[in-house]
Amino acid sequence: MDGPDLEGRTVLVTGSAKGVGRELLLATADCGAQTAVHYHTSADAARDVAERARERGAAEAMTVQGDVTDPESVDGLFAAVESELGSIDVLVNNVGDFAPAHWEDLEFDTWNRVLETNLNGTYLCSKRALPAMRENGFGRIVNVGYASSEKGLVDPTNFPYFVAKAGVLMFTRMLAADTQDDGITVNAISPYVVENSAEFPDDLPRDRPASFADLVQPLYFFLDPDSDYISGENVEVDGGWLPEDV
Repeated sequence: MDGPDLEGRTVLVTGSAKGVGRELLLATADCGAQTAVHYHTSADAARDVAERARERGAAEAMTVQGDVTDPESVDGLFAAVESELGSIDVLVNNVGDFAPAHWEDLEFDTWNRVLETNLNGTYLCSKRALPAMRENGFGRIVNVGYASSEKGLVDPTNFPYFVAKAGVLMFTRMLAADTQDDGITVNAISPYVVENSAEFPDDLPRDRPASFADLVQPLYFFLDPDSDYISGENVEVDGGWLPEDV
């Protein structure tokens, strides 16, 4: 698929050593961006993704380590990218742990980790990216949510994930309003079940999970120069899933 021209733009995708983050980052490499592959512990996988990004057209590609739940670590990872590639033009907040267990069975550390990686990580990385975006008069932030989170979707299983993703979408709308005069857009992509998901329900919309390509389409739309009036929006990539129909 044809994407926007990202030549001269620096892209950071958090959690891009594997899964959805990897595919979103490689999609920006296809558009000629300078790419920063972020990882927490998967150094070897991140190096492989950086190499693939170069092969697919990235002007430059680097790896950067950091814990998105720690303010000092976030500052360090952004500083490393800025030192090598310049200020970040496109930030995709993809990191977010998933805990598919009943809420009473979750350890407190797991509960916190799900909330912190999904919501606090999005907050910390966005906050760190904004000063340069505002100074440059340009920025694109895309957050990864979860389908139907805006409807108050809850379940005893994986409850902190639903709470965190609802917060991510609220943060997306707030930040869009707060940056409307700065040349910055802030939007969200919210999948249901993706091809690499750990669990699959018995009845999938359209008889299949979302492919990585299905997620790339809205990413390209949000990054297109002609989409500069689109901010605060959330595209649900769920195949028409209706969680109320149970």
